Amino acid sequence: MRRAPHRNVMTGRVFPLVLTVSLSFTAAGCGSGGTEAALHADVPLHLETALEAATITGSAAPAVQPLVEWNFDELQPDWKPLRTEVEPTLEPVTEQTDGVLRVSLDESMRRPDANRLRGAIFVDLPDWRRADWDHLLIRARASSGFRNVRLAFNLGPRTVPGRDEQFPVEFTGRGTRVFDDGGIHTYRLQVDWSGAFWGEWQDPWRQLVLILIADEPASIDILSVTAVSKAAHYGENPAGVMSLERDGAVRQALYMHAPGKLAYRTRVPTGGRLDFGMGVIQAADSVTFRVSAGVAGDAAKILFEETVADPDTWEQRSVDLSGFAGQSLDLSLEAESQNDGAVALWTAPTLSGGRTSDRPNVVLYVVDGLGWEYMSLYGYNLRTTPNLERLAREGAVFERAYSTSRWTAPSTVSLMTSLQHSVLGGLQRERLQLPGRVVSMAQRFHRAGFQTAVFTGNPWAGRIPGLGREVDVLRDWEMWGDSASSVRLQGEFWRWREMYPGQPYWTHFQTVDVHLPGSLESLGPFDGLYISAERRQEYMDWVRQLRQLRPGHWWRPTPEAFEEAGIDRLQYYEAEQKLYAEAVAHQDHQIGRFVAQLKAAGEWDNTIFVVTADHGQHESGLVMVDPPIPDGNHTHLRPEQNGIPLLIVWPGHIPGGMRFRDPVSLLDLLPTLLDLVGLPPAEMAQGRSLAPLLLGEVPESEWESQPVILDEFYVDPESGELQGWIEVVDGRWGASLEINPPVQPAWAGRGEYDDARGERLAPLLLFDLWNDPYCLDPVNEERPGLVEKYAELLEAQFEAHQALAEHVGAAGEEIVLTPEQLETLRSLGYIQD
Repeated sequence: MRRAPHRNVMTGRVFPLVLTVSLSFTAAGCGSGGTEAALHADVPLHLETALEAATITGSAAPAVQPLVEWNFDELQPDWKPLRTEVEPTLEPVTEQTDGVLRVSLDESMRRPDANRLRGAIFVDLPDWRRADWDHLLIRARASSGFRNVRLAFNLGPRTVPGRDEQFPVEFTGRGTRVFDDGGIHTYRLQVDWSGAFWGEWQDPWRQLVLILIADEPASIDILSVTAVSKAAHYGENPAGVMSLERDGAVRQALYMHAPGKLAYRTRVPTGGRLDFGMGVIQAADSVTFRVSAGVAGDAAKILFEETVADPDTWEQRSVDLSGFAGQSLDLSLEAESQNDGAVALWTAPTLSGGRTSDRPNVVLYVVDGLGWEYMSLYGYNLRTTPNLERLAREGAVFERAYSTSRWTAPSTVSLMTSLQHSVLGGLQRERLQLPGRVVSMAQRFHRAGFQTAVFTGNPWAGRIPGLGREVDVLRDWEMWGDSASSVRLQGEFWRWREMYPGQPYWTHFQTVDVHLPGSLESLGPFDGLYISAERRQEYMDWVRQLRQLRPGHWWRPTPEAFEEAGIDRLQYYEAEQKLYAEAVAHQDHQIGRFVAQLKAAGEWDNTIFVVTADHGQHESGLVMVDPPIPDGNHTHLRPEQNGIPLLIVWPGHIPGGMRFRDPVSLLDLLPTLLDLVGLPPAEMAQGRSLAPLLLGEVPESEWESQPVILDEFYVDPESGELQGWIEVVDGRWGASLEINPPVQPAWAGRGEYDDARGERLAPLLLFDLWNDPYCLDPVNEERPGLVEKYAELLEAQFEAHQALAEHVGAAGEEIVLTPEQLETLRSLGYIQD
């Protein structure tokens, strides 16, 4: 295979320079007529992204597209406060003024057995059918301390137990965290959702209730509430593409209206087949799906026909087109229904055949929270990774790889875009969203014809708004501390391959087998490998004691907590290390098992296989340092924070047994994979391609070593400024610069950042990483010249990040939140109630 010439548009060099970049991106449109040229399927052809090449017949949206809006520019007397059942005289204070409905919660709204303030407002409805409605849009501005907005339905006795039971409502529905930064934001809440708190719904839908929650006395200004019907949701175009969730899977869906037809002229490859899923949006609108085809000029034949009525599932099917191999075919997707305008959903309709492309598959196997210090691949004294050691003999190991941030959300978006966290806008009240102009790794491979899939046990790696764009299938679970995550995710991968066997493909795994080893119930044969059952039980008892002393902060217990509980700190961490080592051995076994399956399926030799991590294992404080690391030298440079493995294998292309000492970053993976596969480089990238090293085009002795930048930032809710750290690893030296230090940390009260408390010793801390790898003693006084050098460098780098952020549109955008994003992102202990 010929590889595209190496080109680096924006390298990882630490210069205060932002290059002028040209942005280009494609979007599926709706064509009104086809073209004479046939679409080719040398690589899998995604029909949903080729919509502009289709001829559309019929597919007219219904004439009536209900959209109901309550705009508080005008008086809306039908909206009223709702009294509680616990204290029937209590209700929130509401006032319609200055174009808003202001709802205020005070201490009287605090439920006796809860630590939050709760109020509710409602409006009567004209007996709607819930199945007719898709979602609500709420535009609102919240003051500091406001926390959540949640849907509830119908006044009356509660049908099933659920949240917010002090209100006289039958059902509780979707909810989301709100920004309490004083800005106007739009929240999208799903209406037609069969979740755990619905029970057996019976129409009509008589009242819409908004339950409002705050941590302290606060108010929320509601500018408008819009109810969007399903007809309106799908009625803007005769056909289009959306990401939709059914059966726990998010899929790319091509929608059209019945009666209608989408016709494509295609050239069928050898072994041609059409794979697709089918779905409807409501049972009353059952749809007959039909696939027909005919050689150009001949009458079309019906190859497939089936009626679907269940709105909660995807029906997966395949049509054999091998008899048309080598021919130009008029291929049609058709939909009929007894109800004109009914929506038909075709999920990831893909035409593929036998492999005709020499582009390799890409498997990105990210092990959440895997620290290289506990891997025998990197010299750990217990044999935890024999399978990865065997794999290393077939590929290359980078001995000093760094994640860009110390937890999943910021590091994952940087991995998938090759852009730093601060460039992408930072974290806003535990929220992160990929700017619309940024193209992710999945999008780049999908647009090159790769089938794309994401399988993760950590929703922070899958459900970040924007990361799911152009992912054919996304399956994620909240599998915190689940040692079976690899088994389950690998099983989903093979089910996907059965449904979509075309190649090449790009897959992102994110397993949590090692994320919190102390909570794992069983590691199978690896239980007891390094620690006895008695010591394990003793450790779990210690964990419970520390939780009781410091609820919400138990995985970073302080020395005072150990002393108060009478627990030997070093014995505690020694037990935790051994449990973690068992989890690493278990994960290593599962990776070896997966590689063996790839080999048995005949896919290994044409696959680039990457094993890495999103961050090190820092949540449980595995590093035994006595005395403990002081608060005042807080930095992300310590190896348990950001030191990660990086192993890349491509049989027959990357020589085996190579080990590289130069520091590299997760930012480098996107440029590297694009370069190896032969795809154009990213228009914007802060990493650099490692392909010349991997392919032996540049000897390591001639490779230009570059510093590695780390950054992690949060948006101050009051000022809107970024607050956090930007850091550099430069050979022997590590420097950490704090930007806009807050009076009170933006993450105050969040246990996973409890170690960040305390006054920092200086804005920039300098460490000798060779002699002090755990960054215990800053060398600022001994090296004043280096302090000045790195302060200037990091300040300039941060300015460059902010300039680049303007290109990607990270700042100043009104954020539209997808249904229940943060409610589903509460896994792994990152957000605590």
